[in-house]
Parts: sequence; C-alpha cells; structure tokens
Amino acid sequence: MDTTDVPLQAEMVELVPNGKHTATLSTSALPSLAGDRFEENQTGVAEMEEFLPHGAEKKQTHFTDFEGKTSFGMSVFNLSNAIMGSGILGLAYAMANTGIILFLFLLTAVALLSSYSIHLLLKSSGIVGIRAYEQLGYRAFGTPGKLAAAIAITLQNIGAMSSYLYIVKSEVPLVIQTFLNLEEKTTDWYMNGNYLVILVSVTVILPLALMKQLGYLGYASGFSLSCMVFFLISVIYKKFQIPCPLPEEEGNLTGILNITYVSTSDYQNGYTVLQAPEQDTCSPSFFTLNSQTAYTIPIMAFAFVCHPEVLPIYTELKDPSKKKMQCISNISIAVMYLMYFLAALFGYLTFYGRVESELLHTYNKVDPFDVLILCVRVAVLTAVTLTVPIVLFPVRRAIQQMLFQGKDFSWIRHVIIAVVLLTFINLLVIFAPSILGIFGLIGATSAPCLIFIFPAIFYIRIMPKDKEPLRSTPKILAACFALLGVVFMIMSLSFIIIDWATGGGKSGGSH
Repeated sequence: MDTTDVPLQAEMVELVPNGKHTATLSTSALPSLAGDRFEENQTGVAEMEEFLPHGAEKKQTHFTDFEGKTSFGMSVFNLSNAIMGSGILGLAYAMANTGIILFLFLLTAVALLSSYSIHLLLKSSGIVGIRAYEQLGYRAFGTPGKLAAAIAITLQNIGAMSSYLYIVKSEVPLVIQTFLNLEEKTTDWYMNGNYLVILVSVTVILPLALMKQLGYLGYASGFSLSCMVFFLISVIYKKFQIPCPLPEEEGNLTGILNITYVSTSDYQNGYTVLQAPEQDTCSPSFFTLNSQTAYTIPIMAFAFVCHPEVLPIYTELKDPSKKKMQCISNISIAVMYLMYFLAALFGYLTFYGRVESELLHTYNKVDPFDVLILCVRVAVLTAVTLTVPIVLFPVRRAIQQMLFQGKDFSWIRHVIIAVVLLTFINLLVIFAPSILGIFGLIGATSAPCLIFIFPAIFYIRIMPKDKEPLRSTPKILAACFALLGVVFMIMSLSFIIIDWATGGGKSGGSH
C-alpha cells in the first residue's frame, strides 16, 4: 500500500487517551512528511510543567491535541508495571519444568525479541506519525489491520486482567484467614473469593480505571513495583529459611509429596524435616522436558507482553522521541528480566519439583500463618490490583477505535466501557478453572501476534520501498521475525491441545 492510499488526516489520528482528537485539525498542524519520515522533535521550547496536566490550560499543539507531560521516570514505572504482573508467580513453575539453563536461555531470547519488537513498533510509528497500535494496523492493511490489532489487544489484556484478578480471588481469602487466625476457611461471605474480587474491582480498580489519562497512574505504578521488589526480597530470604525436604505439616503433605516418614526427625531452622527417599529431591535440574514444558514458553511470552501499552505511554511522554522511548523500553525490560530470573530461581531452589503454578500457594503448605508470607501476599495483591487499570487503558482504546472512532470524548461512554469490561472480566475470573490455563491459552494466541507478527508485518508494509526495498536486510529480518511468531503460535497451541487431550493439561491446571 502506497503512502497516498490512506488520507493524511487519518494517518494523524494520534493515540490521544480514549480516542479524543480534534476533528477540525488543519493541515498546518500536521507534521511534514518529507521523505515519508516524521520528525520526532517538535519544539525546542522548554516545558516547565510537571508530569501531571494542568486542567484546560491552552498549549501549542503538535500533530494532535494532546501534549505529553509524563516524565522519563514515570514512563519507566508505567511500562515496567505493565510488564510486571502475575506472570512472575508462574515462572518458578516454568523453571521447574525446563531446568535452569533452558529457562535462562528462553527468558533471554523472549526479552531480546520483545525489545526488538518494540523497536519495530516505534520505527513504524515514527515513519507516519501515528502512535496508536490500531491505527498502525489501519495504515498498513486498512480496516482489517485495525480490527486485527484491536481484537488481539483486547484478548491479550483481558487475559492479563483476568490473571491479576484471579490472584485477588485466590489470595484475599487466605490473607483474611491468616489475619483471623483460622485453621480452616469458613462459609462466611468475606471468605468467599468470588465476592471479594468483585468488592476489590468496585472499590479500588474502577476508580483508578476512570482516570482520563494514563500518566496519572505513574505514582501508583511506582508503588506497585515497590511491592514486587518486596516480594522478590522475601522469596530470596525464604530460600535460606525453608529447609529441603519440606517441613512436616500434620497430614497436610500426606499423599502429595510422596515422602517417607522416619522415626528420627532432623531439625532445621525450627522446622521438623521429613526425609525423602529420592536422592535428587533437593537437587536442581539444569535441563528438563516433560508434559508441562509446553506451558513454559507461553507463560514467559505472556510475562513480557507490554506492547499494547508502549504507544499510549509514548503519547504521554514529555519531549517524546523514538530514541527516548526505546531507552525507556530497554530499561523496563532489563529490570523485569532481572526480577523474573531471580524470583524464578530462588522460588525453584526453595521447592524444586514441588513448586506450584502459583508460587504463593506453595508457601502456604509450609506455614499458613507465616507473617512474612502474609505481608508478601498483601504486597502482591496490591501490585497486581494497581496494574489492572494500566492494562485496561489499551483495551478501552481498542474498543473506541472499533466502535466509536471519530467521536469526541464522553465521560458517559468512558465510564460505561470500564464498567462493562470489569464486569465481564469478573465473570471470567469466577468461572476460570486455573491461572495456568489463562497463561497458556492467551500466551499462545494473542501474545505472538502482539510481540512478533503485527510489529513485523506493519513495519514491512509501512516502511517505504524507496527507503528499504522488500529484499533489504531489515525487512528480511522483520519477515523472519513474523514467521517465528507464526511458528511459535502453532507449536504452543499444538502442545497445549495435545497435553490437554492426554490429560496432562488437566492435571497441570490443578496446580
């Protein structure tokens, strides 16, 4: 498709929050497209405002009616928080089913590929002056491209929000049970995860999701990341406190851990330790392949997906440029890469092959009333709860692009979309059988599209042929990148379907 196929004004529909744009945008406000390249640096005037917008103050427009005010640091917080989520709780389980070396290789590969993918997105957006994922799809393939991008973003982020709220559903009752010092769960409503996840959604998530601009959530993202750092420190600390084999819990481990009771018990760190018959029970595995390995790559790919949030964050960035946004992306991915690996490593080295798909549940088998684990649960709950509004923004944007493109901002529509989304996600969480199933299915479908396929094919179509011929090295690499995404999607779905058909997925999903 030539650059003249789409009206110039359509190309300039910027990712203004909630689809807001100036319908009477004059051509004098549009950027120069000489050589089909968009000049990133719009003005040399220093901006003295803080990162939060100041009401209805008139500003000189760039190529949209929105001028970013979010600082570099706040943008790193927001993108890191978009990357970080419930995926970190499943990585120890992934390591247990791949081995340390294979896990490290896969994690490194996915992180590098994610960074390259963001590079393609930013380069494509810089060419035509568009910072909306859906509009890049429209620029490349017309309406089908826009719809494909919007649907993938919607599915991906609904899956992400579902996994976050699933943690709220499963962990809040345990936190309340520990606070009340109850040996067993009661039938009271405040111990029912279904009621509690609805309560959290209405009282905490919905008010934050009603924010008009993503930049307002920067401080919440910083606090969310602090909670996850506390989680990581606690996982490392617990590695040296919990003995291996696991301590005895009166009948709690019977029939689960396949251990042999002995008349003489050893004591480590105040715990009664059971002797296991297998010599390698507490030995790490460096390379493992089993039926659950099929879930590993989708879980890791899902853990690094932040692409729907990249362009909205780019839009609200103060003094934006491709180089600056790429630096933000690289820093965020590098920090999350380190946290992912350390959390997976020490979580795995604590429980080895007995780690569950939800790491916090495994700690519950050791000591349900551990004060530190209780604090960790609260921290993780806080982190994932504060992440939901950030992930909701691109979904609402995608819905706006599909159903209400060209409409002025409306608070009524803004609120209704958020309420409908949260209602649907709550229903999904209440009936979802397993967090592992959510990770596997969503990671194997929408994640490859957003990470591999769409950025590559959008880049190939948008980059002018006179600048980079079809057989140029960058476009060949992009084509290989897209092909890798297709292969990854097919293989992941095939493994999961085969695993479920043979009963492995069912057992794995019960973790």
